[in-house]
Amino acid sequence: MPFATIAGARIHYLLEGPAGSHVLMFSNSLGTNFSMWDPQAREFNKHFRILRYDTRGHGQSSVTPGPYSIEQLGKDVIALLGALQLDRVHFCGLSMGGMIGMWLGANAPERLSQVILCSTAAKIGTPETWNARIAAVRKDGMKQVASSVVERWFSPAFREKVPGTIASVLRMLEEANAEGYAACCAAVRDFDFRDQLEKVRKPILVISGTHDTATPPADGRYLADHICAARYAELNAAHLCNIEDPSRFNSEVSTFLSA
Repeated sequence: MPFATIAGARIHYLLEGPAGSHVLMFSNSLGTNFSMWDPQAREFNKHFRILRYDTRGHGQSSVTPGPYSIEQLGKDVIALLGALQLDRVHFCGLSMGGMIGMWLGANAPERLSQVILCSTAAKIGTPETWNARIAAVRKDGMKQVASSVVERWFSPAFREKVPGTIASVLRMLEEANAEGYAACCAAVRDFDFRDQLEKVRKPILVISGTHDTATPPADGRYLADHICAARYAELNAAHLCNIEDPSRFNSEVSTFLSA
């Protein structure tokens, strides 16, 4: 797998699909690696070049000293595009990846064509909640929090229906680097974009999951209401809606990108 050296970190990425096609870039949620986008890569690489990467501190990318910020992670995206000589991409980010997408939409709109913000919010949680999470993973490791996180990521019906998928995602979260995870928790904790959403002036699709308790539909509707010309879609899923309802997710994204 290829790596790009960016701002003191080696960023692990995968670029695949038809040469000359538009690039569709995916950005991960907290605690995952780019394999979380497998259901989308299989579908969209028929018509797009697909760029996936492990966020700093995650997967096979470097774990540099934290805490991180969403601005820092957004600048990683810009630097990766530069290293790959990509002028402009479609961008799809989920949860933390969606926060990165908001920052890019306001601060580097020239690098983006269309943007999909999934299961995300202009502000997620409270400092107290994130500080407790950071302390827990530093003290006891990822296994201590992984099960409760995965329970919030998927609806009870989906967890019962596909235990193999749940086990795979749980393993991915348990194997995440605790320090990298904690550094990114701080980035999410400190991000509040509610007063800057009007600066995002790109075509936007906001996707929420009806059963998402981490970033409920009200958070998604808030984004759609405060970003100029944003569209809103709601899926019968929880937080990782791209995995729980891939057919509808892919359909909404495909319709948006072809509009």
